[in-house]
Order: sequence, then structure tokens, then C-alpha cells
Amino acid sequence: MSAVLPSLGVHLLADFFDSTALYDPDPAEEALTRAAIAANAHVLDVETHDFGQRAGFTGVALLAESHISIHTWPEHGYAAIDIFMCGDAEPQRSLEVLKSYFRPQRLEVQSIKRGLIRQNVPRLAVAGF
Repeated sequence: MSAVLPSLGVHLLADFFDSTALYDPDPAEEALTRAAIAANAHVLDVETHDFGQRAGFTGVALLAESHISIHTWPEHGYAAIDIFMCGDAEPQRSLEVLKSYFRPQRLEVQSIKRGLIRQNVPRLAVAGF
């Protein structure tokens, strides 16, 4: 019988296919902010970079609880989104906001627990570390 281990955070990796709004980073900044707020996360900063000539953009919302990032390839209708949050933040809520903004026709999502905490397991000392 294996016990469920508590984790420090949850990392969602989302692939959006056949999405809209992949060219203009300005409204995406608002979407990143709204996604963070929906998850009860605290926004520290939001930055985007437009690659110009409709070549897509990259953006990140820096959060007290970690980050949300997006990288777009409009020529493929594709966006790669990472949502990593710790504490009481709810990354799934961020994903719902981003889905409504980018409207993917198909998506694939992986959820990874980060920083699994093993309780009552002795830590080994390793020389040099």
C-alpha cells in the first residue's frame, strides 16, 4: 500500500492546438493576469515579448506562488503553457481562464506534483553536498 505524498506545488503543462489569439501579446497580458487571479495567486509582474511580423510571442506572469508562462507558434496554431503554483493557489482555475481566452480546438494537459515530501524518512548525508 503506497501513501499519497504531499507536494510543494503542482505544475500543469498544457499544449493548446488550433488556438486563436496567438499573435498579439497585449491582450494576452490581461489573460495571464486574470488566470493568476482566478487561481487565488498573487501577481508580482507580467512581461511579454512580441517576436514581430506575426511570428508569435512569449509571456510570463511572475507570481508569489511561482509562474504562468506561454510561448506561441501562430503558424502552427499552437501554444505551450506552463502553470506552476504552490501553496493554496489552484492552477486548474488558471487553465480554465486561458482555455476561454485562447479557445483551443484540442488540448493536452499533464499534471505533475513537484517537491514530493516524504515524511518520517531519514535523510542521508552525502559527502560534498
